[in-house]
Amino acid sequence: MTKHSGKWISYLRVSTDKQGALGLGVEAQRKAVLDYLNGGKWTLEAEFVEVESGKHNDRPQLAAALAACKKQRAKLVIAKLDRLSRNVHFISGLMDAGVEFVACDMPHANRLTIHILAAVAEHEREAISARTKAALAAAKDRGTVLGNPRLEQARGQAVASLKANADRFARNVAPIIAEIERSGVTSARAIAKALDARGVATPRGGNWSGVQVEAVKSRTRA
Repeated sequence: MTKHSGKWISYLRVSTDKQGALGLGVEAQRKAVLDYLNGGKWTLEAEFVEVESGKHNDRPQLAAALAACKKQRAKLVIAKLDRLSRNVHFISGLMDAGVEFVACDMPHANRLTIHILAAVAEHEREAISARTKAALAAAKDRGTVLGNPRLEQARGQAVASLKANADRFARNVAPIIAEIERSGVTSARAIAKALDARGVATPRGGNWSGVQVEAVKSRTRA
């Protein structure tokens, strides 16, 4: 596995408010980034999380991530190319911004490859949207009542339950993190190592990362 070095800024994006509140999709992206960077002397200077549809190009968190990259002379790392955008012109603008970025699913992609993939993804998105609209219109013409109230209710209950569990876990771990900080350990990565040394598992039973420590602290501050 290639060993990486230098400074990195990660950008994670989810498409809906529900995904953003629960971390759905974010954890998988975060793991992909950390797996990609694994090995070598590197530092993850910051993480930026955006809750926005890929169809929209107004991304304040992405703008902040790019600004941080320029300021710290860091590379931008994303889990998948489509986390940036499925819009060809948007990708072109990013590439012209002077910030080097790497997609973990295609780390060796060159400028031409990225342009082609973005164009294919944009076409696919437009085709899916057109097919969905046509199918909904046909169903409506047949008198089909769109939507499922019971399904929406069940989904809302599941969302609330997951959020409650995440909040409960954060409240349980927060005192341990505070105790570690009082001992003089203050950096997120050092706190993560201390949690592992104490046998404190993450919600999924794995080892801690600095990013996860920051996520717990952020959740308990909210």
